[in-house]
Amino acid sequence: MGLITTTNPEALGSPGIEARWTAINEAGQEIGRFATLAPEKLDGSLVEFPNAIETAGGTRLLLARETIGDIDAMLQPGLAALRAIAARGQDTTAPAIALWREFHASRNALLALVGNTQTA
Repeated sequence: MGLITTTNPEALGSPGIEARWTAINEAGQEIGRFATLAPEKLDGSLVEFPNAIETAGGTRLLLARETIGDIDAMLQPGLAALRAIAARGQDTTAPAIALWREFHASRNALLALVGNTQTA
C-alpha cells in the first residue's frame, strides 16, 4: 500500500478499521433490539468490508476511517438516549427505528466505497 496522508491526525492513530467496523455493527445490533427488529445477519459484504477497504487503500480508506468515526459519534449519544428511555420503562421503538435508519444509510454509503451494498 502506498503512502497515506490525512489532515486528521487521529485517523491513523485510532484502533484498526476492523475493530471500529465491528464496534459500529455491534451498536447497530443494539439499536435493532431497541427497535424490536430481528437480529441482522452479519455476513457477506458486512464481514468482508474491512479487508476490502484496506485493499482499496488510498483516499477510500481514509474516507472510510473518518466516516466510521462519524457514525460512531452519531450512534453513541443515540444509544445513551435509548438506554435512558428504556430505563424509564418507555417504548424505544420509534426513536430506535429513526436511529437505525440513519445508521443503515451511513453504513451502506461506506459499503459503496468498495462496490458492495446490502439492503435490509
